This record gives sequence, C-alpha cells and structure tokens, in this order.
Amino acid sequence: MGFSAGTEVWASNTNVDFALGLREALRGERERIIGVFEKGAPVVRLLRGLSGMTDRFVRQAAEHTGVSHFATLVAVGGYGRGELFPYSDVDLLIVAPAAPDARQQSHIATLVQLLWDMGLAVGHAVRTVPECAQQASQDATVMTSLLESRRICGPRAGFTSLQQVLHEILDARSFLRAKLLEQQQRHTKYEDTPYSLEPNCKESPGGLRDLQVLLWVSRAAGLGASWDEMARNGLLTAAECRQIKQTQRHLKQIRARLHIVALRREDRLVFDLQQALAGAFGISGTPTRRASEVLMQTYYHAAKIVVQLNTLVLLSVEQRLYPNAAIEASAIDEAFCVRAERLDIVDDKVLERDPNEILRAFLTLQRHPELKGMTPRLLRAIWNARSSMNAAFRRAPVNRANFIAILQQSRGVLHTLRLMNQWSVLGGYLPVFRRIVGQMQHDLFHVYTVDQHILMVVRNLRRFIASEYAHEYPLCSQLIADFDRPWLLTVAALFHDIAKGRGSDHSQIGAAEARRFCRIHQLTQEDTELVAFLVEHHLTMSRVAQKQDLADPSVIERFGKLMGSDRRLVALYLLTVADIRGTSPKVWSAWKARLLEDLFRRTRRGLGGQALAADAELEGRKRESLRILQLYGLSPTAHERLWRELDVVYFLRHSASDIAWHARSLLVHVTTDRPIVRTRLAPAGEGLEVLVYARDQKDLFVRVCGYFESRRLSILDAKIHTTRHGYALDTFLVSDNGRGGHFRSMLDGVETELTAWLCGPVESAAPAPGRVSRHSRHFPVAPTVHLQPDESGRHYMLSLVATDRVGLLYAVARVLARHGVSVLTAKILTLGERVEDVFLIDGQKLGQAREQLQLETDLLQALAPL
Repeated sequence: MGFSAGTEVWASNTNVDFALGLREALRGERERIIGVFEKGAPVVRLLRGLSGMTDRFVRQAAEHTGVSHFATLVAVGGYGRGELFPYSDVDLLIVAPAAPDARQQSHIATLVQLLWDMGLAVGHAVRTVPECAQQASQDATVMTSLLESRRICGPRAGFTSLQQVLHEILDARSFLRAKLLEQQQRHTKYEDTPYSLEPNCKESPGGLRDLQVLLWVSRAAGLGASWDEMARNGLLTAAECRQIKQTQRHLKQIRARLHIVALRREDRLVFDLQQALAGAFGISGTPTRRASEVLMQTYYHAAKIVVQLNTLVLLSVEQRLYPNAAIEASAIDEAFCVRAERLDIVDDKVLERDPNEILRAFLTLQRHPELKGMTPRLLRAIWNARSSMNAAFRRAPVNRANFIAILQQSRGVLHTLRLMNQWSVLGGYLPVFRRIVGQMQHDLFHVYTVDQHILMVVRNLRRFIASEYAHEYPLCSQLIADFDRPWLLTVAALFHDIAKGRGSDHSQIGAAEARRFCRIHQLTQEDTELVAFLVEHHLTMSRVAQKQDLADPSVIERFGKLMGSDRRLVALYLLTVADIRGTSPKVWSAWKARLLEDLFRRTRRGLGGQALAADAELEGRKRESLRILQLYGLSPTAHERLWRELDVVYFLRHSASDIAWHARSLLVHVTTDRPIVRTRLAPAGEGLEVLVYARDQKDLFVRVCGYFESRRLSILDAKIHTTRHGYALDTFLVSDNGRGGHFRSMLDGVETELTAWLCGPVESAAPAPGRVSRHSRHFPVAPTVHLQPDESGRHYMLSLVATDRVGLLYAVARVLARHGVSVLTAKILTLGERVEDVFLIDGQKLGQAREQLQLETDLLQALAPL
C-alpha cells in the first residue's frame, strides 16, 4: 500500500483524489465536533474529539504512505496531551530505529505533504531515540514536549524505548530550574502582568501555560501527572484542586471559543474579538458595562487564581525536591519564623488566632530583605484568612499602623503592594481599591487595568528613589532625594485613579477618598492637604504643559498660584512624570518630558521670587540669543534687520535657542520672495524642528500640514507667527510616530521637498485620509469642538478632541483655511490614539455666532472617524 516512488507517485490522480477525500472527510468531522461544542458540550469533549479525530486521519495517512511500517508516529505538545484546539498546529515526532535512508525519507516527505493537503497544519521532526535523548538532555523544551508524548501508530518498540530513555535522563531538579527560568522569561515578555488589556490566554502570566508548567514539574518530580494525583501527594488542597480544575476549564473554553470566533489560531484576547467572544459565551452588557468588559473581568479573575496557584505549587515542589533546606526554622518572633530562606508562620493556626498578623506578615517580609518571599504555608494561610479582613479589621489601630508602616519602608514597597494585590489583601484592606481591580480602561492610552496602572505609577516613583535608576530621570531622582516624607507620594499614587469608573470626575471623588484615608490613618493636616491636592490635580500639570503657551508669563503665574508652594510643585511634578510613564510606552516621550520640565522650572523660579514680568523675560531671552549668535562668529549687529520686524509676542513665545536659530537661518533672507525651509534635530528629545519662512498667505498652514501628512510625520507642536512686514515665521516640531527613522538623514530631504511643495501648485496633492487603528475602532473617542474667546478678548481658543488617524490635522487645517481662519499657535497633544489639540486662532468672521456654529459643525464632520 505504500509508495515506491515518493512524491512523483504522489502527483498521480489516484493519490490526489485520496488526499481530497480525506480533506473533505476531515472538514466534515471537525465541523461536527465543533458544532456539538457550540450546542453546549464540555470543552474537554471538544479537545479530545479533535485530537482523536486527528489520530484517525494521521493513521490512515501513515498507513497509506507506508511510514508506519518502519517508524513510530508520536504526538507531542498539546496534541500529545490529547488537547487539540480548533486551529492549533499538529505536532508530530517521527521516531525511526535508525537514520532514514533515501527511500524512507521520500515516504516521510510524502506523508507530510499528504497531511498538509488534508488540511492539517503539521509541525514535524524526524529523530532516532538516541537523538531524542541527546536533545532532551540539552533542552528542557524538548524534554517537556516528550514528557507528554503518546504513540499514534507504528512499532510500539520505538515508543517504549523512548519512554525508558527519557525516564533515565530526566533530572527533576534541573528540570524545575529550567522551567522556572523559562516561565520568568515568558512573564517578562508579557510585562509580568496578567492584566494587560489584550492578554494572551495561553502565554501571558495567569494563562494556560502557567497551569501546564505545574503539571510538567509535578510529573518530573514524581508527584503526580494530574490535579487529583497532585492533591493526593499534598501539592494541592482539596479546595485548590477543585478550583484549579474549574479555572482550567474556563481558560480552555476561552481559548477554544477564541479560535472559533477568529476562524484561525488566535490566543490573544484582542479588542476586535472581545465583543464577539462575549457573545459566544452568552454574556450581555449592562447600561454601565460592555459585554466585553464583563468577559474580561472573568478572565482576570481566572488569571489571578492561576498566578496564585502557580506560586503555591512551584514553591511546594521546590520544597519537596530540596527537603533538607525546609526542615530547620529560625524564629523571628512569636508568630513568624524563617524556613528555607522564606518567611513562615510558627504553626498553621497563627492567622486564625489573630487575623491582625496578616498585614504584619507583609511588613515583616519587608523588614527582612534577605528573604526570598513567603512559604506556601504562609501564603495559603493568608488566602484562607482573607475573609477576616472585615470592617472591624480595617478599624483596628494596629492594622492601620501596619499599613502606613508598609508604605513608609525605605525598600520593598512596590513588591509588597503587588504581593498584597495578588493575594487580595490590598483590596481587602482598602475596599475602594478592590472596586478597580481588573477594571478595564478604554481611553486609548492606558494599556493596563486601573489597579495595574496604579501599581505602575508606584513603581515609577520608587525608581526615582533607587540610586541604580538615577540615570533615567536625574532631575526626578534629585528632587525626591530632597523631598521630606516621600511615602506621601505613594499614598497619592494609590488614590489618584481610585475613583475611575464611577461616572463623575474621578479626580474630585478620589481626593475625597484620599482625605478619608488620611483622616482615619491620623496623618497630619499638612500631609492630608498635600495628598488630597495631588489626587485632585494629578492631571493639571500635564494639561497646562501640553495645552498652554509656556512662554506666556501669565500662564506660569496662574499655575504658580495654584501650586502655592515649592513642596506642592515638586510633588505634583514627580507624580505627573510617574503617572504619564505608567499609562503606556507610547504616551511618554522626550518632548513631553521637556514640556513638563520647562513648566516645572519656570514655575519654581516664580515661586522663588524671581521676576516673571514680560519685560524681564523678553530681555533675558534677547541677551541669551545674542550670546549664542556670538558663538557662531556673527557680528553684534547681524540680527538687527530681522529683529526690527519681530514683536514682543515673538520673543515671549520662542526660546533663546529658537530665536538664535531663526536669526542665523534668515540673516540674508529677511525679504525673500522664495519660501525658506530650515531643519535641525530637536534640541531636546526626538524629532525634527522645521522652520518655514515665507510671505504670509491664508493657505500656508494647511499646505505645510499637507506635506507633513504626506510624509507620515506627526506635528507635535507648532508656533505660528506673522512678522511686522507680512512674513510667516512658523516653527514645527515633527516626529515619525516611532517608525525608527534616522532624523539626521531626513534633514536635507525635508528642506528640499517642503520648499518645492510650497513653490508648487496651491492645490498640492493631499494625502489619502487615514483609517483609525484597530484599538480605536472598538473604543472610539466622541469628537468634541469648543470655541471661546481668549483672555485678551482679541483672539479665540479652539479646543479639539478626537480619535487620532493619519491626515487628521490636515483635515482640520483645510476647514480652518476654508473659513478664512488664521492659526496663531497650535498645541498638538497625542495621548496614545486620542488627540487633544488647542489652537489660538483669528478670523474676521469669528465674532459672528452663525459663523462660529458653521465652523464647529464643519470641524466635527472632519473629526468624525472614517
């Protein structure tokens, strides 16, 4: 029945018909099995059904090609476990008694081709038993796949021999160390959290892989190959055994339905599929929560349980494999001791007798940094005692004192808070925190759940303190080193987003919650006011820095009055930097860092009594600009021709570095008829600064925006100025959206291209309108337009909020040009995929209510998602 000529024979009509027949039969059988599952059959029936079905078709193919006559076909990986998900790969090991000869290789190639033609995504390897043993001894991943292998067909002797060799070479301790390292690396890849907004239900912390690791190390240690066997061997309690089975079933359901909904192998709970997946589970939304949010909350709960049980079992296996280290214990006090370099309780009833020892356990661990962590016994005791953290527990002075002491420690604060959150102690002690555990954020720039974002902010604050991270943000490290009672910043971080999801202003509600916390924990009035101020205004500094003109002394003066003191200013600056950095890697940038630092330094000078008057600012910048120009060897009067055409507003809106750069670039072009474009690397942060100097015209801004959009360059900031003699002197800060381009190589190109663009036809080719991102499609930002007179009464402030997309600013610029509106300044703020832009504008018709309404209507239409 086997082939004698390999792939040449395979091309015959008979064999093609055979493959097509198997393909149709396999498709029909798969659809039947999935259909039964969708009607309510258990997920285990689906996985075993697909695995068994695949076995039958693989056997037919192996028999038809003759491979099973000389080699053993072994299922490995998930297929080896008998858990084949709808679109998972089929992993096969072909065990040959010796290196296959040419004829056998041909038969194997024919088999693999047949399996693919049947519709099976096959991954295969051909090995002898000695080769398998050698690779398994060197690679724990190979050993793992072989541990779960099973024979499908072919000589039994080959599989029996393989099993015997594996048993001989398996070293449980080495295997445990390898799997721990492997898990650590995998968790790092997924940012060490199960709470990302699009987790991988297989690979992320708390996913199915974390459960499989437990079965692997337990099997290797001889402590059981199933949850029931592990419970009988004392690795799990009866309750934990029931819980882990239930959680595993739920995660398998999620992964299986995810494959079915996606119609492909997809293990990420991506936004595109979350709503459909919720529907597959029969989950419906509520007036305040989407169905997808309900689904994800159940996932996060399951993932948290997996993380807990993963920790317990791995520690227990380690104790079994290194028994001598766990025997001796040294007492710390009447409740706690040290065992195997971990904190333990002196007996099983400690927390049952006195639940107040729960928080003290975490404080004790903090105070003993030489310890690796807690023993499984202590962690189980904490988990079992969590119901004791009731209102009376929270009112107890000893517990309040211990919680404050945890925050006040010089080290281990972040680790302790994360550990407390992992074991539901943080939410047990702070019910307001429990409300935001696992809560999703659909604001297009947070990539973590609310509780994880809060802990990321704490992490960032703690990094300011740690000397090994001082190189990251030297100013922040310097400020926090001189800040008295820095633990108050941690309190503010814990509460800054504590009221997310309550419908109203979360800053105001959070400040009230923070005041209550400070009062019942007996903080001084001064400290209470500081914490409440930070929570209430944790968004203020970012908004001022990114939306207002920092060159305007009145802006700095108003912000300084709000701060009131240097201590508040320093505290808010530190919290703001930590907060923005804790939202998403995309949100923080060197440009935003510069804006915040500029606002901080200017405000601090004002609070310190240094003059903020416009005249003083103007003269100071002129002197510094002249000093810079002299460094380039220019004559003391070279700048005068240009400066005669510049007003006070120009000098107040530009830095000394910008003023000197403009003067150098335009010395011989003050009355040019041809547009002048000059570029330089941004002095602070990434990106390019682009100077555009040309005779003013109503469509200049829109044409410049059109060019930048055509090059897929984002405008981060724009300073628009018109000289006394009618020239536009505009400066743009642009970025390539993180595409990794080399800005230095772009300098000449931008100068040449933009000059040609401005000299070309007025109707330059507009860039194609861009589509919104996958994330934005599912969580769009409702566009808003707000137009109001500025404080001077001479101009108007235009504020826009919308979902970001390529070409958005160009669309806005075209609307403004169509209405005859001139842009005086532009502050372009991008928060992930949400834009919040502020323009200072002018126009002859803006004083008419009808014109304002039409402008707002047209802008809303331009901002609407495509």
